[in-house]
Amino acid sequence: MRTTGHSPGMERAAKSLGKAGNNGAVWLVVGGLLAVFDGSHREAWLICAFLGPVAIALNYVVKAIVRRPRPVLEGLPPLGGAPSSLSFPSAHATSSFAVATAMTRVEPWGALAFVLALTLALGRPYLGMHYPSDVLAGALLGVVLGLIVPLAL
Repeated sequence: MRTTGHSPGMERAAKSLGKAGNNGAVWLVVGGLLAVFDGSHREAWLICAFLGPVAIALNYVVKAIVRRPRPVLEGLPPLGGAPSSLSFPSAHATSSFAVATAMTRVEPWGALAFVLALTLALGRPYLGMHYPSDVLAGALLGVVLGLIVPLAL
């Protein structure tokens, strides 16, 4: 994925999306906006918003245990930065799939979040930041988190 389908515009888009996914920021914004505009599910949307950063924190526990280094492709440096040199699982995929799964539990149309989640997750190997297996493992971990998180306090 690091060598296929690259253009300056696609790389800029993937980098921007990757930055938006850092620390679950995009999910804080999306969940926060949904909480503002859908008062009948405000608490659940706020839980979804904070699930992104929480999922990233849990992901780092797994990263610290596994300790898999990020990909190194000779002549193809990664096109993004990361706070850690550890790769498995992808924190972007974990947080994105956790929130998308939880949002689907709040409202069926919340499944639209999977479009953003998949796009964000696929951007990680595209940028050379992760192996595809890192993204798959992160997505699976995220789905589990999204299914078990309580949506009410």
